[in-house]
This record gives sequence, C-alpha cells and structure tokens, in this order.
Amino acid sequence: MTDLQKRTLLKVAALTAVASAALVGCGKKEEPAPAPAAAPEPAASAPAPAKPEPLKIGFAYVGPVGDGGWSFAHDNGRKALEAAMGDKIVTTFVENVPESADAERVIRDMAGQGNKLIFGTTFGYMEPMVKIAADIKDVKFEHATGYKQGENLRTYDSRTYEGAYMAGVIAGKMTKSNTLGVVASVPIPEVIRNINSFTLGAQSSNPKIKTKVVWVNTWFDPPKETEAATSLINGGADVLFQNTDSAAVLKTAEAKGKRAFGWDSDMTAYGPKAHLASSVINWGPYYIKATQEVLDGTWKGGGHSWWGVKEGAIDIVSIAEDVPAETKTKVEEVKKGLADGSFVIWKGPLKDSAGKEVLAKDAVADDKFLSGINFYVKGVEGKVPGAK
Repeated sequence: MTDLQKRTLLKVAALTAVASAALVGCGKKEEPAPAPAAAPEPAASAPAPAKPEPLKIGFAYVGPVGDGGWSFAHDNGRKALEAAMGDKIVTTFVENVPESADAERVIRDMAGQGNKLIFGTTFGYMEPMVKIAADIKDVKFEHATGYKQGENLRTYDSRTYEGAYMAGVIAGKMTKSNTLGVVASVPIPEVIRNINSFTLGAQSSNPKIKTKVVWVNTWFDPPKETEAATSLINGGADVLFQNTDSAAVLKTAEAKGKRAFGWDSDMTAYGPKAHLASSVINWGPYYIKATQEVLDGTWKGGGHSWWGVKEGAIDIVSIAEDVPAETKTKVEEVKKGLADGSFVIWKGPLKDSAGKEVLAKDAVADDKFLSGINFYVKGVEGKVPGAK
C-alpha cells in the first residue's frame, strides 16, 4: 500500500469519528422525571358555631314548694318545663316570698342574676312586678292571676272555678247534712268566684245545700286553716272545700270523720278516707308555651291568658270510690262540655245571696263579669268581706 493510500484511509477514519461524535452531541438529552406534585394544604375548618347560652328563668313562689297545693303545683309546672326544654333553659325558684315589699327585692334580684324570663305566681306580686317591669326593659315578666300588663309584662291565670264547680257536683251528692263549708283565703274576685262556682255545682246535684265560709286572710297558714275547718265542722258542715294552699283542711276532715277535697294538686295521700276528689291545676302547658315564645323571639307583652279544662290546665282527679256512678258520669259530662264549649257554668237566671238578679235568663257571663265578682250567689251564707 502506498503512502498516499495510508494517508487517505487515516483521513476517512478521522472524519468518521468526528461525525459520530457530532451525532452523539446533537442527540436529545434525557429529562429528569418531574417531581410528584405536593399534596394541597388542607383548608382550615370553619369554627363550629357557638352554642347559645341557655335561657335563664326565675320563679317566685308565695309558699313553700312542699305545701301540697298552689306553690307545689307551680313547681310541678316548672319541672315539666325543664323536662320539655332540656338544656335550652336553666330554671331557679325562690319560695316563701311574701306579698309585700320583700317581693320587689326578690324579683329585682332574680333579674340581676341574669334571668330573662320571670314568673311571679301570686296575686299580691302585681304592683311590685308592674314597677320592676317598667325599670328593667330587657327582662320579660309573667304575673299569675293579676290584671295589670305592660310592654314587657303580661298576665296569666287558670280557670280554677271550673274545678270548683266539678267538686261542687260531687259535694252536693255526698253531703248528709246539706251544709258545705269553705275555708277561704283572701277576698278577691278569684276566690269569691270559686266559692260561688262550688256552690252552683253543688246546687246542680242537691238544691237543698247551703254553704258556709270562714276567711283566714292568708294563702298559706296551716294552723289557721285547721282552726277554720274545725269551726265549719262544728257549725254542721260535713263536706269541706278550700281556696287555701296547704293540706290542713283535708287533714282536719280526716281527723274528724268528715269529707273534703284536695285543691290545686292531688292531695289524696293527706287524707285518704276523707278525700272525695282533687281539683288540680296543670301549669306546665302554659310555662312551655311562654318559654318557647321567648326562645323563638315571638313573645309579646301586654296580653292575658286564662286557661281551663279546654287547654288542659284544669281537671278533677282521684274521685273517691264511694261517689255514685251517676255522679261521676255527670262530672265527666261537665268536663266534656267545658272542653268543647257546650256547657257554661255562669249562665242566667242567677241571683246573689240578697236575691238581686245578677245574670238575666239565658245570659252568659263574659270574662269581664267573672273577673269582677264581689258577691255571693244565693245559697252562700253571710256577706263578702268589704262588700257594700
């Protein structure tokens, strides 16, 4: 091979190597795999809405919760309210609050402790509650048995006279002496109306009856109530009724072998042999309604509610076994009539104890008439204290 041929081969080899290197240099580079995307940050969770504070509700009672009658019935209503509302509310009560200047102190203190709904449960709290409601506008006040209202004060009551009438139906049948006795508390229309309704009920069963009344001028005083009941029995009464708050009247009847009724709550246990029946009040439905209105923001002041058999607020319970079947049937008919409006207790012709006509024939007493009664009906002995 000549030198020229060798040089040619070497040049070709060199050019081939350069070309190969260039091809490698122009090739596509391998890109690194992309890093996995980072997980998104979790969104901050919105804070749970704060649970509303429970509505604080206060109750003022004129007597002890263990009186077995009026205050006991109100406290049963408070317990029913708690059971219905659960943790939406917190209730407290003060018992033995007198109908005096002390009532204003107690109720103002309730407002100061954060109670936004306050129930005053006796007639004598009316003037203090009117005054307090005018001063403390952010609290809602409910007054039992009163008649004065305000922007943040309303009143409520139960038609206790319906229970009194049904008790009278039984009393008229069960008396042997035809003399009934009533231990009365304070001479206001509410109590006078109950005495009269009891008498009217008794006359529907026995036109011969007469009713004697002894006033004790207090709602709760067992010794005075016992003394009054004893006086009535000594005066010939063999069936006793009461508009006082303790079980003393029934206990006295039991001790002396007479008959009597429970009032405001079922008092059977206080005198099982004497007990004829109990006229009871169920405050629970009203307390639940009023509280729900506050919670809903629909509560309005200035009104009055007066509930009876129709609304489930009044009943006659635990009628004694020896009460005749036909009398029990009559009581049930009256109850049904009061519930559906087909029976009216206060309907003319009706005369007072002096013989003056107070309701003309077929006239039906309206609530205004009933709220202002200050006379005894025919058949009740004596005069209403303070009446002209």
